[in-house]
Amino acid sequence: MSGQGLTGLSNWGRRLAAVGVLAWCLITAFPLYWVVVTAFKTPPGVVGGPTYIPFVDFTPTLQPFIDLYHGIRGEFFRTFLNSTIVGLSAAAIATAIGAMAAYALVRFEFKVRFGAGLIFFLLALGGYLLFNNSLGFTRPQALLLAFPFALAAAIVANRLPLPGPILGNEDILFWFVSQRMFPPIVTAFALYLLYSEIGRLGFQLIDSFVGLTLCYVAFSLPIVVWLMRDFFEAIPIEVEEAAMVDNVPSWRIFLGIVVPMSMNGLLATFMITLAFVWNEFLFALFLTNSKWQTLPILVAGQNSQRGDEWWAISAAALVAIIPMMIMAGLLSRMMRSGLLLGAIK
Repeated sequence: MSGQGLTGLSNWGRRLAAVGVLAWCLITAFPLYWVVVTAFKTPPGVVGGPTYIPFVDFTPTLQPFIDLYHGIRGEFFRTFLNSTIVGLSAAAIATAIGAMAAYALVRFEFKVRFGAGLIFFLLALGGYLLFNNSLGFTRPQALLLAFPFALAAAIVANRLPLPGPILGNEDILFWFVSQRMFPPIVTAFALYLLYSEIGRLGFQLIDSFVGLTLCYVAFSLPIVVWLMRDFFEAIPIEVEEAAMVDNVPSWRIFLGIVVPMSMNGLLATFMITLAFVWNEFLFALFLTNSKWQTLPILVAGQNSQRGDEWWAISAAALVAIIPMMIMAGLLSRMMRSGLLLGAIK
């Protein structure tokens, strides 16, 4: 309907639509243009009033970038490296685990009894209270003892004919996606408390590579499962059935057939996940202090006693968004060439 409506427009209608699209492009591109322009201004050029065109309204300078290079505005290169290492690691791990989960949801039928989930909740909570309050274990020790026991009991209970509803693959998928419905501040605060308790056992997770990476893996898994499930559904099952006839194990079918056929979708999902992790602010704010701070924290901290120094903020932000602009260009080329198929709908 929408395509027929556009092709049926008169010449004036098409011109009006073109003007509207152009106006919208200008509105969306102006903030990026303003960041680029501000990054090349001197402090007097920023506070002295709005200027728009380099070499006409103002004389551009590289001083904000020089300050970044010399570390005057913070250890920019270290935080850039932190974002790169954590982002690549978290995106790769989340894509690998999420792809396996998505493939399992597409090719295998799961039945999770609601009663087994209720048993897990009761045993985990009750076991934690028992170990902590009655047996004298510390809170981290109580967590490490209660949750594996509750999980094992729930797996065994799921094989029993318990009363109540049975959840299928679609319910499990909805559960994955629903994890993104929680307010991030609640999750970040809970993770901070959990990491603090684990730190008392000698495993430092706050302001560490492992802690931040694990957080981002859990944060990204729902997106990966959701995207890759649609892509795996687009792969014809006949290819896998032909391999099953030759008694090829499931893991070899997945690694040797499914993964190569879905490489474009995996790459696209990896880049989308990396973009989410790269731009994430709240978890990095809660879970890092100084050693493993990421770029969003550094950009937000570009201020002084005189207030926000927008020339420094713009220079740092411009360098930070360049990798994401490159990835957006690569993704757009893949989408235009039709390589993603069912990975993005």
